Amino acid sequence: MKKVQQGFTLIELMIVVAIIGILAAIAVPAYQDYTIRARVSEAASMASAARTAVDVAFSEIGSLALIPQSNHTSLGLALAGSYSAKYVSAVTVGNFGVIVVNLKDVNTLGDAKDTSVTYTPVSQGAALQWTPTATDGLPVKYLPKN
Repeated sequence: MKKVQQGFTLIELMIVVAIIGILAAIAVPAYQDYTIRARVSEAASMASAARTAVDVAFSEIGSLALIPQSNHTSLGLALAGSYSAKYVSAVTVGNFGVIVVNLKDVNTLGDAKDTSVTYTPVSQGAALQWTPTATDGLPVKYLPKN
């Protein structure tokens, strides 16, 4: 009578462990980048009120150069420090409607901690097109989409 093989050989088990190790080495950094990017995307939602205020001012005034500079109350916004959240410390409106969102100095933001996302408006006829840019050392891979 022949004996039927039961179980796996040591080589087969080592191959499976090696494959799992390689997949983990790729997946863990990708997941960390994904979670940091999700946290940085809070900047986009926090900037939405300021973007709307600048859009309204632009539609009323007709020029980015005439938008009240660094004057949140004239745009109908609260003070810059009032716009804070778990990962955002402040939202400010500067010259020509440029919006700067400052991220907090918390370790869960990784390389994105204590950096900024800047939203620059560009006139597209009667509307504004917003372009986010990374400032203060924010890695571009964490930058929110437009």
